[in-house]
Amino acid sequence: MKNLQLLDCTLRDGGYLNDWQFGYSNIVNIFERMVSSGVDILEIGFLDGSRPFDLNRTIMPDTACAGAIYGNLDKKNTLIVGMIDFGTCPIGNLQPCAESYLDGIRVIFKKHIRNEAIAYCRQVKELGYKVFVQAVSITSYSEAELLDLVRLVNDFEPYALSMVDTYGLLHQDNLYSIYRLLDQNLKASIAIGYHAHNNFQMGYANCIRMIEAKTERSMLVDGTLYGMGKSAGNAPVELLAMYMNENCDKQYDINQMLEAVETSILDIYRVIPWGYNLFYYLAASNKCHPSYVSYLMNKKTLSIKSINDTLRKIDEEHKLMYDADTIEQLYRQYQECDCNDARALAELAERLKNRRIIAIGPGSSTLTEQDKWVDLFQQPQCAVVSINFIPDFVKPDFVFLTNSKRYVQLANRLSEQECADICIIATSNVTKASGLFQYELNYSRLIDQQAEVQDNSLFMFLRLMMELEVREIDLIGFDGYSETKMNYYKTNMEYANVRQMAQRLNAYGQNFIRAHQQQLNIHFITPSYYQIDSAQERIEG
Repeated sequence: MKNLQLLDCTLRDGGYLNDWQFGYSNIVNIFERMVSSGVDILEIGFLDGSRPFDLNRTIMPDTACAGAIYGNLDKKNTLIVGMIDFGTCPIGNLQPCAESYLDGIRVIFKKHIRNEAIAYCRQVKELGYKVFVQAVSITSYSEAELLDLVRLVNDFEPYALSMVDTYGLLHQDNLYSIYRLLDQNLKASIAIGYHAHNNFQMGYANCIRMIEAKTERSMLVDGTLYGMGKSAGNAPVELLAMYMNENCDKQYDINQMLEAVETSILDIYRVIPWGYNLFYYLAASNKCHPSYVSYLMNKKTLSIKSINDTLRKIDEEHKLMYDADTIEQLYRQYQECDCNDARALAELAERLKNRRIIAIGPGSSTLTEQDKWVDLFQQPQCAVVSINFIPDFVKPDFVFLTNSKRYVQLANRLSEQECADICIIATSNVTKASGLFQYELNYSRLIDQQAEVQDNSLFMFLRLMMELEVREIDLIGFDGYSETKMNYYKTNMEYANVRQMAQRLNAYGQNFIRAHQQQLNIHFITPSYYQIDSAQERIEG
């Protein structure tokens, strides 16, 4: 029967979240409780020659520093290992194993440097350590490359070769396919390991698949307390221990693990949460490096749908090796061909020709300054446009939508019979629940990519009006932003961060209006910080 081992890597993989600063008391607590739980292998941190020694951190420059942190702790029957990201820790930083607190060292590397990394692993083994070869991003290997890795590994016989699912891409069928290739070609003395990430919520299930694999060789699976780890986190070690107790005749003390979670992990989770989320889903579902998702999200110009569509266009060569030029080029291509809105623009220009536009925003002045606009809607030939909301006091002719969240907030209202004839003008980042909006406009056409907030809905609307050659606009409820007062007449519309940005946003608005006053005759019916006069004094007063 195979030798099945459980490895905990909380103190190493969890450290990506807090820069390995667990604090000495938590380090000791986690170590002692995991050893007391009976976990087979405990990874205590990174060895990185560029990092200074810090008693409160689990990233250390050399093996002697590992001894300085852990040397007085009883490791009982647990195998204690550290990890090296190949290239970060010179071989001279490692004591011979007989002089070290560590029993083994795991070495991670990407496939294109596997020959150099395996040569380094040989040196580590010569120092007497149990060596764990950690093949990062195992999904990036072709079958031929996997067989070449096996050849290199067989030649020096490390303790284990682990499949590292760096981006959480594996499902059980392709995981087992990789495992079978390794199992059939590795020497019997070499254990096979598996390190999961939870981008698809498959970490625990995939570990069970490995635990159940029928083989005579040693097998090991990685987990962390409460699933703590970068990206969407890892397989929770307490769940793996529970499964192995119930199905594999193991006797791990799960209470010790739960005590470690309660006393040392939950406080970190409350400050720096991890786990499945949309960001890591997008990366995993498109089988790409998470930095591509970060790049597109940080642009703040694309909807989730558009980000997903852009990620799908990354070529196979660059998907898992981040390339800034590739994603920049794809982003520009998206901007250039977002949607064909020529028909929409032409029809809107005809419908608004020679009409006076009354635009209504959700600022608090729509309630406090009603006397200023109550008779305004009686003007002949006016067209009423509300922006990202539907007012209670008048039925608009048009609703201009630029924000998916705002659309969700008013979707039910739009479905009511009384709103059936309201015309919707939506930018292309807003996706209708079903069917199509009457008019869809290029989002990238109307934003200001140089602005701090690129997609302020008022200025997107004013750019549209200039493109449609509208000359006269009345504005109600576009107050700008206060540092001290509510900015919207409905509390559920308030943004958390605008008060900190208020002065800069108001200055941007004033500059925009000053720059375009020859093209647009704008009348602020209610006072606004965007006015280039004393209106903001009236608002504060």
